[in-house]
Amino acid sequence: MLIGTCLCEAAHWAMEGDPGPVTACNCSLCRRYGALWAYDYEADGEGRGDGGGRIGLHGPTRAFTRRGSGTPSLEIRFCPTCACVLCWRGLQVGQDGRRRMAVNVRLAPPEAVAHLPIDHFDGLDTFDDLPRDGRCVRDLWF
Repeated sequence: MLIGTCLCEAAHWAMEGDPGPVTACNCSLCRRYGALWAYDYEADGEGRGDGGGRIGLHGPTRAFTRRGSGTPSLEIRFCPTCACVLCWRGLQVGQDGRRRMAVNVRLAPPEAVAHLPIDHFDGLDTFDDLPRDGRCVRDLWF
């Protein structure tokens, strides 16, 4: 179980299993937050079971939904006390009944995620996955 906690420790996310590679995106939102995203689907309210996914969100959070560029597809969840960005969450449930989520692995203990490879996504210009350059999370922290 991988857990990421906000600075004041009022809210956290938990992800079951191996998160796999994480994504660094340069879109106008992600570059401002500086997040590194690990993806899966939302679990039920207790963090497991009938939600169909491996990610549970716990504690108080508030949402930000970007306006002005068409119909929003996701919301950013953050701690209302310390403002740490915990995750993004899809606003629509897929045809399979699951809701896509991504957690900000920068909230996890460094030693738990340091080895994870980073995938780069050009969300600003081309909307393309970029070739892997061999860097891991530990390479962006120093």
